[in-house]
Formats: sequence, C-alpha cells, structure tokens
Amino acid sequence: MNFACDGKMHGSFGPQNSGPQDDKKSRMRLLLPSRSVRLVALLAIAALPCFGAEVAVLKNGFTIQHERRQIIGDVTRLCVSADCANYVDVPSANIDHYESAPDPPPIASKDSSASILSSGFALHPQTNLSDVVNQASGRYRLDPDLVNSVIKAESDFDPHAVSPKGAQGLMQLMPGTASQLGVPNAFDPQANVEGGTKYLRELLERYNFDLRKALAAYNAGPQRVERFGGIPPYYETRAYVARVVKDFNRKKLAQQKAAQKTQMRTGANTTKTAKVSPSHTTTQAKAEPSK
Repeated sequence: MNFACDGKMHGSFGPQNSGPQDDKKSRMRLLLPSRSVRLVALLAIAALPCFGAEVAVLKNGFTIQHERRQIIGDVTRLCVSADCANYVDVPSANIDHYESAPDPPPIASKDSSASILSSGFALHPQTNLSDVVNQASGRYRLDPDLVNSVIKAESDFDPHAVSPKGAQGLMQLMPGTASQLGVPNAFDPQANVEGGTKYLRELLERYNFDLRKALAAYNAGPQRVERFGGIPPYYETRAYVARVVKDFNRKKLAQQKAAQKTQMRTGANTTKTAKVSPSHTTTQAKAEPSK
C-alpha cells in the first residue's frame, strides 16, 4: 500500500505486477519521507512558538488576544506582550481555534468617551479578556497579572462556570456578593471582572494589603478570616491561596528576567560606546597642536 502526494493510501495488499508504473511508484516512494519522519516533523512544528498578533477562540465562546503562543505540554501559553513577560496559560483542549487579530478600533469621539467615563462601561462591551482585565485593573489600581491569576484559579477563564456552592462567572461571584457589587449579570464577562476586581481591591484595603488574607477572604469569606485571625484552616482555601500566589509570582519572575535581559543588552551597548569614545577624544587631542 503506497502513500501518494495527496496524503491518501492507494493500491492493495498482495503481490504486484512489475512494470513501468510500478517503477514510477517506487521512485515516488523514495522521494517521500517516511510516515514516522513526517509525524515527528509535525510535532516539532507544533511545539514551536507561533508569532503574530492573533485571537484564541475558546470553546466557551470567549476570546483572548495575544502576540504569540507556545505549546507547553497540555497547556498553551498565550503571550499578551511581545516579550511574553505577561501571559495566560490555557489548557489546549479548551481552545477551539485561532483567528487573525482585528484591526485597532477607531479613536472614540468625545461623546462616547464621556459615556464610558460616566457609566464605567463602554457602550459596546469588549469580549477580549486582556482588554477587560486591563481596564478593570487600571480602574481599581491592581496588577492585571494578579487579576488574571485569580481568574485562572476561580474559573479557568470560563465565563459560564458555576461552582457547586453557586458562585458564577469568571471571578466566581456569589449571587449575594454580585448584587452588593452592582453586577446585574455575573455571566457577563466585563461586569463579572469589574465586580470581582472591585471586591478584591476592597479586601486588600480591609486587610492592609496582606495579599494572602485578601485571597483567603475572597475564597472563604471575610467572616472566616476574622474568625480565625488569618487564613482559615481549610484545605480548599489554603490550596487556593497557594495556587494564586504561585501563579502570580511566576509571572513576576518572568517579567524580572525579561527586564534583566533588556538591561544587560543596554549595558553591553553602553560599554561598546564607551570604548569608542576615548579613541575619538585622543584623535582630537593629537590634531589640535598641528593647527
């Protein structure tokens, strides 16, 4: 059985009659790579990072715009920044397909900007997670990486997620909490992230910006944190706090490494410039007496 150039199998089992056509097919088989070689090549290509702004469309209908992506085991890392200092890890099985990134929207008019400022939301809510998180984080002066880490731990970026206890949406707001935060629909990604980010900011202020206590209160409720004078002795809460902190610290470490590389490159360029300057100064000093 042979593999033709169209990738389909042709021929049948059993002895074949020799002839000009068989010789031609034999030459074709020699020119084609083996099936195992082609499979290894495809796997190698799949593991390489893909560059260029694009949008990952998740199976739940949500989208994440990114500069490039890289497959790491069962997870696809979506780099929100070009140097991948900011990224979102999404299970590859949750990604349906990729699309080209849309053109940047036109500059909003003064009237539309005024409407956004007065209401706190855009007239046409954006469906891009990065934009939604960045807007809410900027409004409540939080690190977008922290908000993304909370979303990952809470819902794994599923805007329709519902916990056994009834928490809803990306940041898993309980109906009562969502109502207090003014979130009419917890399954609306922008409203959910807006309310969840606001709530996280309130908890950080309440516990004097102790991140671990704030996260424990976000997960188990402020009353339990105050009852135990810190993180409650619940396995679920302790594991949740550790998971968020670990993910957040990993992102910060990646950013530090990227900054160090940039600083080293800048320092190398400065050193090269310094080496050139003395020779230039000496040449001028030698030229002056001849005037």
